[in-house]
Amino acid sequence: MGYRVITAIAVALLLAGGAAQAELRGTGDLGVVVQREAGRLSLVETSNRSVLAEIGGLGDLSHASAVFSRDERYAYVFGRDGGLTKVDLLTREVVARRQQAGNSIGGAISQDGSLVAVSNYEPGGVRVFDAETLEPVAEIPARYGDGERSKVVGLVDAPGNRFVFSLFEAGEIWIADFSNGDDPEITRLRDVGRKPYDALITRDGRYYIAGLFGEDGLALVDLWHPEDGAREILPDYGRGEERLPVYKMPHLEGWALAGDYALLPAVGRHEVLVVDRDNWEEVGRIPVYGQPVFIMASPTGREAWVNFAMPDNDTLQILDLESLAVAQTLKPGKGVLHMEFTPRGEAVWVSLRDEDEVVVYDTATRERVTTLRVDTPSGIFFTDRAGRIGL
Repeated sequence: MGYRVITAIAVALLLAGGAAQAELRGTGDLGVVVQREAGRLSLVETSNRSVLAEIGGLGDLSHASAVFSRDERYAYVFGRDGGLTKVDLLTREVVARRQQAGNSIGGAISQDGSLVAVSNYEPGGVRVFDAETLEPVAEIPARYGDGERSKVVGLVDAPGNRFVFSLFEAGEIWIADFSNGDDPEITRLRDVGRKPYDALITRDGRYYIAGLFGEDGLALVDLWHPEDGAREILPDYGRGEERLPVYKMPHLEGWALAGDYALLPAVGRHEVLVVDRDNWEEVGRIPVYGQPVFIMASPTGREAWVNFAMPDNDTLQILDLESLAVAQTLKPGKGVLHMEFTPRGEAVWVSLRDEDEVVVYDTATRERVTTLRVDTPSGIFFTDRAGRIGL
């Protein structure tokens, strides 16, 4: 046997051994479930509906969220304690972590994937980091009035390497444009309404909508024409009615599209608002079981699933988006916190904080098909979010 043949056999054996040791896989069916009390993530995959691993050392995850790198390999996790953590979903480990603030609530990744921004309560403002290294790039203090600093909420990414966010105490919306480098151009829109508490951006990246806790109505900004400022929409949806106590703020990033309509949660009411997307005027309401928190639309556009604040947080309702009516009510268990559809909508995953479970429903039959044990689960985030604006 010649030298070249022996060498070829040896190389083949080494490659075979390496393949046996390291399983190759893509990231398209991966996701993370936040363990809010344990400071860990459960790494999950949707194809076989299983937990692959647990990743710890992420700090206070009591109100945590996550975004993903363009290649879907890395998750950037925003902790309530101001921690920003970069997690490798393939090696299943923390690769970078930065304690960037004292109290934080959410973040976003830029359109080109190079920047990660974090919105902070304390100190009030936005901090921006290099997505590769988590080295600081920019700091945007949310100053208003006589130099006071406002809590920042509703931070989203927008086309053109921009970030848009709301200042809770200031009643302002700011646009930070990083298209020309690391020194952003800031556009400040003032007097948008009282106490913006959360926001969403439409899937095409054109409209930014902030909910207002201090008054009925919402503030809308056309990001194609930010020079026009913010305008009030739905100003009268609760006028003359007594608002119920709000036990958990609605999340506007969870909203639904039904053809020409948008469905939004009504603050302090047992209603979902139906809005015409052409003129952003109310055209109807859907009475629901409790105060809506998330309204999550299926990728198919046929239905939306709604969960509720206490004391109704053991309930889900399914809205038919053709008839704009409640189609079914489910009782998954105690502490329904978050829902996430699989990329093509054949299943929806639901976290049950008080049951230490994540349950998976088949959207065709609406039957529970799998239950996974997860310690105090809250947010569920799948990697297909990497390709969507505002998520």
